[in-house]
Amino acid sequence: MKHVLCLGAGLVARPYIDYLLKKGYQVTVASRTVSKAERMINGRSNGTPVAFDIQREPERLKDLVAPVDLVTSLLPYTHHVTVATECLRQSKHMTTTSYVSDGMRALDAKAKKEGVILLNECGVDPGLDHMSAMKVIHEAQANGGTIRSFTSFCGGLPAPDANNNPFGYKLSWSPRGVLLAGTNSARFIKDGKEVVIPSEELFNSCHEEEVPGLGTFEGYPNRDSTPYVDIYGVKETKTMLRGTLRYLGWCATIYDFGRMGLLDLTEQDFTGKTYEGFVRELVKAPSGVDTRAAVAKFLKRDEQHNVLERFNWLGLFDDRRIPLERSTALDVVCTLFEEKLQYAPGERDMLVMQHKFEIEYAGGRKERVRSTLIDYGIPHGDTSMSRTVAYPVAIASRLILEGEISLTGVQIPIIPEIYESILAEIAEFDIRFKEETF
Repeated sequence: MKHVLCLGAGLVARPYIDYLLKKGYQVTVASRTVSKAERMINGRSNGTPVAFDIQREPERLKDLVAPVDLVTSLLPYTHHVTVATECLRQSKHMTTTSYVSDGMRALDAKAKKEGVILLNECGVDPGLDHMSAMKVIHEAQANGGTIRSFTSFCGGLPAPDANNNPFGYKLSWSPRGVLLAGTNSARFIKDGKEVVIPSEELFNSCHEEEVPGLGTFEGYPNRDSTPYVDIYGVKETKTMLRGTLRYLGWCATIYDFGRMGLLDLTEQDFTGKTYEGFVRELVKAPSGVDTRAAVAKFLKRDEQHNVLERFNWLGLFDDRRIPLERSTALDVVCTLFEEKLQYAPGERDMLVMQHKFEIEYAGGRKERVRSTLIDYGIPHGDTSMSRTVAYPVAIASRLILEGEISLTGVQIPIIPEIYESILAEIAEFDIRFKEETF
C-alpha cells in the first residue's frame, strides 16, 4: 500500500484526504490541531492523525517523511521549501498548490538528480487555470494557430443565492490574504505594450468582465502576468493579462481602504481604541464632526455613496473596542471581515474562472475561444474552493504514485502528461470547463 503524508488539515484539506483514503492509500495527516485531522480521517483504518507543528518542532519532519512515498504540503507557502528540502534528502516526491518560489526553483537540479518530482501550482489558481489554458493553447498550436491575446480571470465568491451582504464577498480563505492583494502592484501586456499599475492604483484599474449565465463582474490585474508569455509558450501574443474577479463595487471599496490607510502594515498600539475612534484618527476628523461625514469629505465621496454604506455595515463607524493591542491597520479590518463576512450554514460558495483567447491561423483567419468554469459548493458539505483546490493536487498525487507522471524536477501543470488526466478526472466531480468558439 502506497503511503502519503498530508501536512496540514485546513480549509481545503478534507477533499484531498477523502480522495486518497477512498483510493486505498495509507494517509498520515499531520496538523497542529490533531482533532481536525481526526475529523477528516473519520475513523477510517488507512488514515492516521498526527499532531505536528512545523514551526515548533521542525526536527520531527524527517521522521514523518521517512515512511511515506509522497508528501503533500498544504501548509502556508513559507514552509514549502523546508518540506521540499527534506523530501529531497530522503528522495521522496512532493506536491503543493502554491506558486513556485525562488527557493523552490533552486531545488530543480537536485530534484532531477534524485529522480523526484516537486509538483507545485496544482490547485485551482494556480492550477486549473494553467491546465485549462494550456489545453486550448496546445490544441491551437497543433492546428497551426498563433495566440494573439490571452486574458484570464478567476474569483472565489458567494454563489448568487448567498450573495446577501453589501461587499459581495464572503471568506473562503484567510481575510489577511484577501486584503493583502490590495498592497500588490501589477504588470501585464496589453495590445503589445507593457503596463505597470502601482499598488496604490491597483483597485482604481478595474474593468467590467461579463461571465455568461452569471452577469457582470469586476476584474483587476493580479501581480505580474508577463512571465506567462514564456511559461505558456505564447511569445507572439500581444496581450497577456491574468486577474481576479469580484462582484461589482469591491474595487472602489478596497481602493478607498487603501486611500484611508486601512491596508497599512505598520505595527501600532490599539489598546483601548474603538473602530470609530481609529477611523477618525485616519481622516483627522475635527471634534464635533460626524464620522461618516468626515470620511466622505476625506475620500471626496457623497455621504450616501455605496462605499460609505459598506464601511458603515462592516462596523468601521462603530463605537466598539478593537480586540487587538499591538497590531496593524490591515489586521483591524481583518477582525471585522472575520466577524461579518462568514458563510452561514448551508450557504454555497462559487468558483468562477474565465479565459479568453484570440487565435490567428494561416491565411489570416481569426478565432476567439472562451473557456469558462463555474463551480458551486455543496450545502453543508465541501466548499467549491476546497474542491477545486484539493482535487487537482489529489489526482496529481495519485498519478505520481502510480507512475503515470514520470517527470522529475520542479514542475507546474502545463505539460499534457500532467494536465490531461487531471482535467479528465475532475470532470467526474462535475468540475469542468465549457469551451466556446466564435
